[in-house]
Amino acid sequence: MSYATRYATKLAGLIAGLVLSASAFAQGAPLKELKVDYAYYSPSSLVIKRKGWLEEEFKGTDVKWVLSAGSNRALEYLNSGAIDVGSTAGLAAVLSRANGNPIKAVYIFSRPEWTALVVPKDSPIKSLKDLKGKKVAATKGTDPYLFLLRSLHTVGLKKSDIEHVNLQHADGRVALAQKNVDAWAGLDPFMAASEIEDGAKLIYRNVAFNTYGFLNASESFYSKNPNELKRVIKVYEKARAWIQQNPVEAAKILSEEAKLPLGVALLQLKERTDFSNPQPGKEHIDALRAAAPILLEEELVKPGTDLNKVIGDLVDANFAKSVIATKADPRKLP
Repeated sequence: MSYATRYATKLAGLIAGLVLSASAFAQGAPLKELKVDYAYYSPSSLVIKRKGWLEEEFKGTDVKWVLSAGSNRALEYLNSGAIDVGSTAGLAAVLSRANGNPIKAVYIFSRPEWTALVVPKDSPIKSLKDLKGKKVAATKGTDPYLFLLRSLHTVGLKKSDIEHVNLQHADGRVALAQKNVDAWAGLDPFMAASEIEDGAKLIYRNVAFNTYGFLNASESFYSKNPNELKRVIKVYEKARAWIQQNPVEAAKILSEEAKLPLGVALLQLKERTDFSNPQPGKEHIDALRAAAPILLEEELVKPGTDLNKVIGDLVDANFAKSVIATKADPRKLP
């Protein structure tokens, strides 16, 4: 082989190596760790965790699962870096973003009716007005808490007209059953369990006051790992499609994870959870704008906060468009 041929061969190999290196750099190194939450109020997260779909999608990445007991916990974890992606109620995410938590809402995991106002089966309380002066449990910084405040406003009452008892959702159910509180702003599946197992009554329901289930990412993860975030959404889409086609199996997973009877899980999934529209859009933004004034009225954010701007900064209505299938059909999903 001539010198010129050997030189050309060596040069070609060097160029090929550089091309491969450049390609690997452009794609980015695989994530070492992906931190996500799972929550009983987010059935999709439970299905994904049980099926191992994130681990399949992110082979070579250490997937770390963290239990969120409520939106307040998920938002704390996002703010501290304990998770990269977390599931919360929409209005809770607005409140958190308004108070400085840098998060982005990129996907709708469900439209639930997951909260209502609950009283014991033999309670004399019949209406919202009867709550004046009463002890009411609710988890601060979550949809049930904000639902409670909005509900009170419909009858001219404010937070100062009740005695608010700040308890995490599961503890609120126990406090109601033991009659340590007069009422509770419940959250499924604990609310459904309270109805079925304790005979508790829902004295006020309003699906319009239940803000959507939002999948959020820390702004850092959103900015640095957009492709990986889209892959997380792809897996959520797979779960959404699977739940719609296998509601009883999904209820069994929820039942086992939350350690609650199957009937409780079926009530939550089949009667009070809508999986039909995962694409963030006008209806979700409008719902947040309609709900947001309660944050100013109850002084949960700084006076003068521009909540429309907060919502605009929070929700990325375009991020997931390329991922979300027109119809939830698992045969069309990876």
